[in-house]
Amino acid sequence: MDFALSASQETIREAVGKICARFDEAYWLKKDKEGGYPADFHRALAHAGWLGICVPEEYGGSGLGITDAAIMMRTISESGAGMSGASAVHMNVFGLNPVVVFGTKEQCQRMLPPIIDGRDKSCFAVTEPNTGLNTTQLKTRAVRQGDKYIVNGQKVWISTAQVANKILLLARTTSMEEVKSPTHGLSLFYTDFDRKRVTVHEIEKMGRKPVDSNELFFENFEIAIEDRIGEEGRGFEYILHGMNPERILIAAEAVGLGQIALTKASEYAKGRIVFNRPIGMNQAIQHPLAKCWMELEAAWLMVLRAGWQYDQNLPCGPAANAAKYLAAEAGFHACEQAVMTHGGFGYAKEYHVERYLRESLIPRIAPISPQLILSFIGEKVLGFPKSY
Repeated sequence: MDFALSASQETIREAVGKICARFDEAYWLKKDKEGGYPADFHRALAHAGWLGICVPEEYGGSGLGITDAAIMMRTISESGAGMSGASAVHMNVFGLNPVVVFGTKEQCQRMLPPIIDGRDKSCFAVTEPNTGLNTTQLKTRAVRQGDKYIVNGQKVWISTAQVANKILLLARTTSMEEVKSPTHGLSLFYTDFDRKRVTVHEIEKMGRKPVDSNELFFENFEIAIEDRIGEEGRGFEYILHGMNPERILIAAEAVGLGQIALTKASEYAKGRIVFNRPIGMNQAIQHPLAKCWMELEAAWLMVLRAGWQYDQNLPCGPAANAAKYLAAEAGFHACEQAVMTHGGFGYAKEYHVERYLRESLIPRIAPISPQLILSFIGEKVLGFPKSY
């Protein structure tokens, strides 16, 4: 069994790393302070063709796999861009996978190239204030009227809605009372983001200031029938083809974030002299950092396994969820330990590790809680009765 990256995967790391190097830590420190979407960073990756890494070549993409995309996203995060850089392109890398899988040829030709070349930016609207992770209970309604749908409802925690001109939207088209299963009756749309019919309120948050999070209010928002993806009522089934890749990619980002934090901590510990010796000579410093390295390496192997399973069209739900859980925990532990290794300076923004720690909470919380992952593994892998 070969665990080494292939030559083409090493090329991905090198090429993406060179682009990231043009956006140094001073750039991200300023973005963290002032906010504002990193459009120049997004544009640089788009111009180099990296936003289409998973899109078939016939639509202008590279036709590579989720494993390759995971390598790219880890590289972005590990460069020092962290979750701010990764989240700036995250949705546009994996988000339209349901369109690739279930869209018509006309839809793919119309929808995918503008995302790849950076002309379009999309947001993904699923979560609602009163349903959380219970996606089958979504209340936002899309009512068909002739050749269009009229949408009314509310979404929350929608990233990049301040800058997006497109939206991938999951809404209920058949009421719960009329369907045999709560997973039925949800439909998926990809359409223009008409701000005349959608009110967007930004949510002030703890970290990742360059990438906005928002609450959306839809009022008679119109969607043409040709912007519905696949069949009406099968949207929940379709978004599953985006959920597992999302877990894999955010896991890769968490590993990258933990790795840059670990590198910063190790470098600091080697040079910081206290009591006439570098603090890195102390086992109290070495051992926690060594443990972080092992946790990150183990999590990365699970990311690669999950990516391989997805790319081979094998069931990957348990591996994708396990990768997300393990990487999020490992990334958080590494970022926390990096702050503690720096001592008081770990609290100072100029050393960057406090930013990494704030951002490390994102993979732990989103897109699914660690508790729900544990419940999923308990039920689907270990065979316990459903607990929620």
